[in-house]
Amino acid sequence: MPIFKRNPFGHILFLKKWLIRFFGIVSHGRYRRFNNLQIEGSDIIRDLPERNVLFVSNHQTYFADVAAMFHVFNAALKGRDDSIKNIGYIWQPKLNIYYIAASETMKSGLLPKIFAYAGSISIDRTWRSAGKDVNRQVKMSDISNIKKALDDGWVITFPQGTTKPFKPIRRGTAHIIKTYKPIVIPIVIDGFRRSFDKKGLLIKKRNILQSMVIKPAMEIDYENETVEEIVKKIEIEIEQDPSMLKVGPVEEFKRQEEELNKHRKFWDIY
Repeated sequence: MPIFKRNPFGHILFLKKWLIRFFGIVSHGRYRRFNNLQIEGSDIIRDLPERNVLFVSNHQTYFADVAAMFHVFNAALKGRDDSIKNIGYIWQPKLNIYYIAASETMKSGLLPKIFAYAGSISIDRTWRSAGKDVNRQVKMSDISNIKKALDDGWVITFPQGTTKPFKPIRRGTAHIIKTYKPIVIPIVIDGFRRSFDKKGLLIKKRNILQSMVIKPAMEIDYENETVEEIVKKIEIEIEQDPSMLKVGPVEEFKRQEEELNKHRKFWDIY
C-alpha cells in the first residue's frame, strides 16, 4: 500500500491506520479490564460483504459506543468469537469503517477532530444545533458523503441522533436505506451509559456489565416498504420502540442493575 494512499474523503490511510492502532490500544482496557464487554453475533460480521453495509444501533455515549464497535468488528474479522481478547487484531484494522456523527460534536475540540479523521462522516443535524431545536434542510453534501462511505465500505449510524433512550428514529435513515439499498445490520448495546460519562471519554463506574448484540440483517423490501414502515422496523430491531419502555420505581431499576452486575463475575474469567 503506497504510504500516501488516501480514502475517498482524502484521509491518508497510513495515518488513519496508526490512529486506530493507538486509540485501540488506549481504549481496550475500558472493555476488558475496567469493565467487561459481553458480545453476541460476531460471526455475522465475518459473513458481510466488503461494502454497502449499514449498521444501525441505539446510542448511549458520544464516542465509547463507536470505539467498542471498532474493537468488535476488527476482532471478529480476525477470527475472534464474541471476544476482543488479544488486541493483536488491531494491528491491521479494517480501514473502510465509517460512522455518522454530528458536525458540532466532531468540531468541539482537538480530540474529537482526531477521532473524526479515524472515520467520521460529519453531518449537520436538521433538528438540533448548539443545544436548541432547529428546522433546516438536509445538506446534499451530507447525503453524498454517506453514499461515498457506503460505496467504499461499512457505515455505522445511530438513527435516533441522540444518546437519550426511546427517542424517535430519524426518517433520514430510512431514506438512506431506500435510496442506497445497503445490507442493514441492527446492533443493541447496553451498559455504556452506566460505565462512561456522556462523551464516553471518562470512566464513570467500574465493573459494569456492558453488552453488544449484533443481529442478523434486516429483511427490507426496498422498493415497496414505506419510510414509516422501515422506521418502525428499526425501532423494534434496536429495541427502542416506545412499547418496550417500562416505567417502574427507582428501587426496581437499582435492583435490575445489581442483577446485571452480578454477571460480571462470570465474564471476568475470560
